[in-house]
Amino acid sequence: MSPKILVVFNGKGGVGKTTTAVNLAAIFAQTQSVLLVDADTQGSATWWADRGDRTLGYDVSQESDPALLGKLKEIDSYELIVVDTPPALNSEVLAAVIPLADYLLLPTPPAPMDIAALVQTVKKSIVPAGVAHRVLLTKVDSRSLGEALEAQTMLMELDIPACHAFVRTYKAHERAALEGVSITQLKGKNVTEAKADYNRVANEIKRDWKDS
Repeated sequence: MSPKILVVFNGKGGVGKTTTAVNLAAIFAQTQSVLLVDADTQGSATWWADRGDRTLGYDVSQESDPALLGKLKEIDSYELIVVDTPPALNSEVLAAVIPLADYLLLPTPPAPMDIAALVQTVKKSIVPAGVAHRVLLTKVDSRSLGEALEAQTMLMELDIPACHAFVRTYKAHERAALEGVSITQLKGKNVTEAKADYNRVANEIKRDWKDS
């Protein structure tokens, strides 16, 4: 059996891409074998994994060679491969992994300029590829959820699928990265809320897979 491939992608950096890849991999790894491929030359996911003295619950491999990334479907020792991609629209990495993807998750903050840039990316790069996808709103300020709701409505009106769940901004995410653990392993303030956000996202993706 070939693994399912979940690609986490945005042409911009600083949108919560690696945080999303690391935490979703951890949640999925509770019920299946998972490999996280760090295809970003910045190596953020690898740095995260190397900081901790505990296992994340899944394997991490750093690989940005397009030729090798193009063979991900041939890896039969994992049920799911999560790919953290570089923030570059025209990269060879994206050209290699998007055709293999079973699902594309596109994290973005809900600010209008961020949404506008992502809409263009979806129309130019994602829709033509014909891959199932959803936009995930990240870095949402829990004190002004209206902005996130407006962004979800705007995406819906543009016929761009968005997750109903969104990821709120908590210091817990920064602490998890510094400690080299996933949000599922962290203790302390706001961890329950941060974990619940990503659990909701994971459940939504599972429902999409079940319905496909």
